[in-house]
Formats: sequence, C-alpha cells, structure tokens
Amino acid sequence: MTLSDNQSQNKKKTIVTFGEIMLRLTPPGYQRFSQAGSFEVLYGGGEANVAISIANYGLPVEFVSRLPENDIGQSALMSLRKHNVGTTHILRGGKRLGIYFLEMGAVNRGSKVIYDRESSAISEIEPGMVDWERVMHDASWFHWTGITPAISANTAMVCLEAVKMADKKGITVSTDLNFRKNLWKYGKSASEVMPGLVEGCDIILGNEEDAEKVFGIKPEGVDAEKGQVDAEAYESVCKQLFKKFPKAKKVIITLRGSINANHNTWSGVLHDGKKLYKAPEYNITHIVDRVGGGDSFMGGLIYGLNNFPGDDQKALNFAVAASCLKHTVYGDYNLVTADEVEKLMEGVTTGRVSR
Repeated sequence: MTLSDNQSQNKKKTIVTFGEIMLRLTPPGYQRFSQAGSFEVLYGGGEANVAISIANYGLPVEFVSRLPENDIGQSALMSLRKHNVGTTHILRGGKRLGIYFLEMGAVNRGSKVIYDRESSAISEIEPGMVDWERVMHDASWFHWTGITPAISANTAMVCLEAVKMADKKGITVSTDLNFRKNLWKYGKSASEVMPGLVEGCDIILGNEEDAEKVFGIKPEGVDAEKGQVDAEAYESVCKQLFKKFPKAKKVIITLRGSINANHNTWSGVLHDGKKLYKAPEYNITHIVDRVGGGDSFMGGLIYGLNNFPGDDQKALNFAVAASCLKHTVYGDYNLVTADEVEKLMEGVTTGRVSR
C-alpha cells in the first residue's frame, strides 16, 4: 500500500502528536527581560502547536503528554480543549509544567528564549506509562519532533516506543527535526539519539539548518543569515536524507531568509524521492510572531497530504501559505482556518476587512 493510498483510506482517522506543552511568559510589546514589570501568559510547544493547527482545519487529533495535577497543568489542558484538540491520553502527574520565557526581537535585535523545564512533568515520564496500543488504535498518523527526545532520556525512550508502535500498525510517522542545542543536556547528543527515531519515519521535515546540526548534512552556497536561500541547493540535502533513512517517502525543507527580526522571506521544498517541488516564496515584511512557524508548516503539511492525496505541490503550497499566515498571529498557535489559507494560496493578499 502506498502512502497516498493509506492516507485516502484513513482520512477520517485520528492524527496523534506527542510532546510537551509549556507555559510561555513574554514581556509585553517588544520589551526586554530587564524592562519587564509583567509577563503575558500563553501556552505552547512543538507538537501541541501542530495539533491545534490540525484541529483548526477540521481533522480529528489527539495530543499525548504528561501534565502536573495542579491549576497550571489544568490551564494548559484547557487551552488545548478550547481549540478542539483531544486530550484523552494525556497523563497527569509530576511536579511542574515546563516554562519558557520569550523576549520578542525587533529589526536587528533577535528574539531570545530562556528555558525553565528541568524536572517538568513530561521529563519524568517513563517507558510503559503510555498505552500506545490504545492510543494508536484508531490513528492514521503519528507526529513527533526532535524537541521531545532532547528533553530527557526518558522522553526519548517513550518517543521510540510510540514510533515502533506506529510502524508496527502501518501508521504514517512524521517528524520535524527541530534541533534545539540548549536542550540536549542529559549526556546524549542529537546525533546519537535521533537516527534511531528518524529511521522509523515516512515524512521528514527540517529547516535550513536542522539536517546539518543533527546529521552533518548541508547544502552548498547558502547563507540564510543574509536572506539568501536557494531552493534547488536543498535537493542534495533531501537526497542524502533519503539515503540515510530509506523508509522515508518524502523529505521537506522550510526555507527562511532572515533579513531582520521583522522581515523574512518564507518558502519550502518537498522531495518525493523522484522530483523536487518548490512552493511560492512569501515576503513577510511585518512579522507579529514567528514562534511556531515551523509547527504551523507541519500542521499545514499534514492536512495537505491527507486532504490532497497525490498532489504534493498543493500540499506543500498549503503548508507554506499556512505558516506564512502564522507570522501574523501572536502566540505559539496558528489560529487560522483552511479557508483563510486557501484564499492566500489563490493570491488574496490585500488584508481587506471581511464583512
């Protein structure tokens, strides 16, 4: 059975994501940490952000995690339920919810993130705690990111349990490589842990740096820091990832050219093992919030591959347009509809009031 056949037959089945949702604390406006007299409270995290995108587009989705049994854990749970994300398989226990502090960058000053997630509830999850057989019973897709195995040795082992169960059941597995150098602190490196997880994946997503940071695979003649991102240069990266991970059916690279903190170019490429597809490039001149941009891309891609089987170009275009819109939304979550994404794909870019 091909990937597209599997997606077509299981279109209405559940999409499952696994990872950490955190409390996000941000100084108002563009204040620096040293200026802040208060923090704005939001919630977010890679796989949770993906789940919310998928739910917004109308597909059934379950988020699996572990939250503390206190009011902060309950508030995080409520933020998921508010957006129609299934929470049936979320475990309760542990001491605390992970926190991250975000200082919003502006123009030539970049954003800054400080993590406070040591001893978070999910970091102390243990193999066997999640009944993956039950979780995957009615699933067609499982998604994880490279953030989760970076949190602790335990989260890496539980993530591997999930990937193996999904593979056993013939469920499509996707990953966003999502390298976070500040998280790998438990004695193992990404290059040691990630290959064993990625080898079970059908869909591999990375940005212009992930493949290099995790696997030492990089394109030639690319300088994202100068806003120069050549899509064709990433074909070799895709081919090298296919060679390293033969189970993969599609490799996707997001292409961000950073002109400054508020002005980026944004596109992406998808390789199906035979052909390289390139999406239109968006010139995002007034970024509201770029956090969650890659997650919104992944959410759009999962929706696109499920809803447009056999049309990889349209699926890619949907993912890029969805994540372009995310840059206009404050917070981690991409609170846009499929209709809004499709209008942008059709070239509706005026931003006129809808009455």
